Amino acid sequence: MKPLFPRSSMHLLARSLRDYPVVVMTGPRQAGKSTLLRQALPDWQMLSLEDLDMREFALSDPRAFLQRYPAPLIIDEAQRVPGLLSYIQTAVDTSRRLSQYVLSGSQQFSLLAGVTQSLAGRASLIELHPLRLKELADGGGSPKSLDAYLLQGGYPAVHARGLDSQRYYADYVASYLERDVRSLSAVQNLGNFQPFMRLCAARTGQLLNLNALANDCGISQPTANAWMNLLEASFVVKRIAPYHRNFGKRLVKAPKLYFLDTGLCAWLLGITSERDMQTHYARGALFETWAVTEALKWRAVRGNAQPLYFWRDNIGNEVDLLLEQDGGITLVEVKSGQTFQPGWLQNLATVQRHMSQHAAQHADQPTRNAVLYGGDLSAYRSEAAVVGWRDLVLAG
Repeated sequence: MKPLFPRSSMHLLARSLRDYPVVVMTGPRQAGKSTLLRQALPDWQMLSLEDLDMREFALSDPRAFLQRYPAPLIIDEAQRVPGLLSYIQTAVDTSRRLSQYVLSGSQQFSLLAGVTQSLAGRASLIELHPLRLKELADGGGSPKSLDAYLLQGGYPAVHARGLDSQRYYADYVASYLERDVRSLSAVQNLGNFQPFMRLCAARTGQLLNLNALANDCGISQPTANAWMNLLEASFVVKRIAPYHRNFGKRLVKAPKLYFLDTGLCAWLLGITSERDMQTHYARGALFETWAVTEALKWRAVRGNAQPLYFWRDNIGNEVDLLLEQDGGITLVEVKSGQTFQPGWLQNLATVQRHMSQHAAQHADQPTRNAVLYGGDLSAYRSEAAVVGWRDLVLAG
């Protein structure tokens, strides 16, 4: 087995424990939450509420549970016993000490709902995603090619244990359907849910039209909306909103849909090899999906909760990624091609011109342009920074 990959969130966890009595770590199953916590907090006891006996104890007598397992304590899958959070609130308010509990879970909305209700102001929130490119490279696992990387995705076990990605994601989906989806009443028919996931995968990087998605899957629009919320709650997909601040009615209002891991998305699309990836119609969308998720991860490890955006107007002018940062706006065009094309700069120039014409109130905000592409050479041009995909390891 290869060495464990260093996780950028280590520093955020240490800082949060210095400032709060409770840290809440969310993220998809098998993203490495338990491994990170064992590495970072080797002297803390860790319990999992996936264990039936442990969960029954916490449900039946939460006060005795916390007395039997005192702080400092890590509680994994804490969303399984939401009532426990009120007792943790009492415990931290009584002791008034920092660095007492870490709660982790793989269903963000159910866990965060309890945190908002019981632990507001007492808890720091951290999202842990599958590996960033930098984490993979720092652990000696740099991908041999872009196509191999898109196929493998970022889940640590695929890289650390050298697992076949096809088998891994087949097992992952089966486990996800059984452990997360079946436990939620929103899904009555698992037979329809996996085709729904595959239809979503075919739409990664596209504007989301729930009505069309529901029709293609043969389900109602409310059911499609409920299932989409479930996929988002369990960190399978993310909806990115369009940027339309103070720019009138010419911009689209529909969000774009992205999978949070390209390996899972590729498996759902039936892509089984690097050769398949090279010629698949969705290769560009998967590269864009990877770029967006890298930006999400980059913000997450810094504890930056600001959302990402894209820009698209009603006549088709579009920039894939828009970030508000450092007092300005960064526009990023994402292209999967291996050879830089000057025409890729056109959308950046069009959107930047449109922004300057229709948002005079933001004229003092600098706008930075970048092109992230599937080649290896990076360069700085007068119009934009051109960044080869491997050089995202330099983002820190």
